[in-house]
Amino acid sequence: MAKNVSVIDVMNKKGHEKLVMVTSYDFTMTRIIDSTDVDMLLVGDSSNTVMAGGATTLGATMDSMVYHTKCVMAAKPRALVVADLPFLSYQPSNELAVLNAGRLLQEAGAGAVKLEGGLRQIERVRSIIAADIPVMGHLGLTPQSVNAFGGHRVQGRGDSAARRILDDALALEEAGAFAIVLECVPEPLAAEITSQLRIPTIGIGAGNVTDGQVLVIQDLLGMFQEFRPKFVKPYANLFEAISNAVSTYASEVRSGAFPDPEHTFKE
Repeated sequence: MAKNVSVIDVMNKKGHEKLVMVTSYDFTMTRIIDSTDVDMLLVGDSSNTVMAGGATTLGATMDSMVYHTKCVMAAKPRALVVADLPFLSYQPSNELAVLNAGRLLQEAGAGAVKLEGGLRQIERVRSIIAADIPVMGHLGLTPQSVNAFGGHRVQGRGDSAARRILDDALALEEAGAFAIVLECVPEPLAAEITSQLRIPTIGIGAGNVTDGQVLVIQDLLGMFQEFRPKFVKPYANLFEAISNAVSTYASEVRSGAFPDPEHTFKE
């Protein structure tokens, strides 16, 4: 039986093997995903969009993140579970950051937390790590800053913007982060950051030069028809498969074909 993936295992794969990370938010999906050999499961604040129908991630709360992380951990996954710290759960103070990060480990059972931002949040990162809580960073397009960015835009274009993200990455590594997500940055910048860091980079919309990749599981499985970011490659069409299955069920119920004798108790 394969051993559980640890933070150290993730760090040791840099330069040796690409890391695979996907999101998960519930028990059933986690059981399915963890039957494969993914390295990490991200309980993202994207739960507010893909699970709750929100327009952005900003509506995710600590209670909702604890809930979704508990659901994932109920499946006893082998993969390392990283849970997002949602908007305003860490920005106000170091103390709040540590307490909320601790909730995701103590109450929900996560193995690590992820937060957005570099130098502006570096004291939060240091405080959380000082409490022996592993931290994954997140740079580039940070969805909690969507209003400040003026929308979901590629970040790091131009020398000064690229330099800021590189400086953020180096600061996160120095503070003790064990990995960094790079979202929607130009591939050359992702390559430069990846080459300069000793810790792994996980790309999403950052090209094929990072140490690993992460996708939202609903995107990966083709469960949405209306919205498909440029960086998403669907590996299935579950929207159509599920829609067809439910339509067939409805048709059989209305025609009386279901339940049939095979699915009926006679005594």
